[in-house]
Amino acid sequence: MIPIDGQLMYDVAPRFSGARARRQKEIIDEISPVLASTLDEYDINNRLRIAHFIGQTCHEAAGFRTTEEFASGEAYEGRLDLGNDKKRDGPKYKGRGLIQLTGKFNYRKFGKALGIDLESDPYQAAEPRLSLRIACEYWKDRKINPDCDRDDIITVTRKINGGLRGLEDRRHYTAKAKAAVARIEGFIIAGGNPDKRPVLHRGSVGEAVGDLQEQLHELGYPLAIDGDFGPATELAVMEFQSAHRLKADGIVGKKTWTALERTAKKKAA
Repeated sequence: MIPIDGQLMYDVAPRFSGARARRQKEIIDEISPVLASTLDEYDINNRLRIAHFIGQTCHEAAGFRTTEEFASGEAYEGRLDLGNDKKRDGPKYKGRGLIQLTGKFNYRKFGKALGIDLESDPYQAAEPRLSLRIACEYWKDRKINPDCDRDDIITVTRKINGGLRGLEDRRHYTAKAKAAVARIEGFIIAGGNPDKRPVLHRGSVGEAVGDLQEQLHELGYPLAIDGDFGPATELAVMEFQSAHRLKADGIVGKKTWTALERTAKKKAA
């Protein structure tokens, strides 16, 4: 289990001030102690699954500053497809949770799955810890983990949103989450000692990525040196790691950097 907590949520979410910042802190601090264990319970426990979950929920919960839809819910009034068959069901069963649970039908369905009567008391779905568990149950119900393993943000977004609304925000937060999780993994691999070389992974950009690509190119991997850690760079890294008996995870941490340097020295000798 990757030892994540609320700091990961802070690393991904935008910064706010005033009342928004206070509410964000309340939500994250409440979830923090149970984040890792709850995600692990639902097998959301590898780099890509965690990153997609945190990225998507960050968008859905407006930067983790709310667990309740800002709109009144009037738009859902009379929506029989959502199970809203009584007057005021729209506002009563409006979106709540880290993934916006909407409509009486869904409150009934996911409440039953969790052994909680959300239909009678839908407001409890906004409680931070329960909102996390509801989001995980929704994730499980929609079978999203395999899509994360393919790093398929389009399908993940469609399963959550029904369309592609907010895709660029979701992509942005997911990329930030990947970087944050990779830093945690790199720190663990290094035995808790930070290394001066950055941990790189798919989605990383910049001069360090260019240096990595140049080293791999010199070793015979046909890569463009463009400073953008995309699929081709990830594949080259994984092939290099496999050839040098390293964990082929596509993350360039301390062990991979060391192996690259050692191999380059041998080639130059």
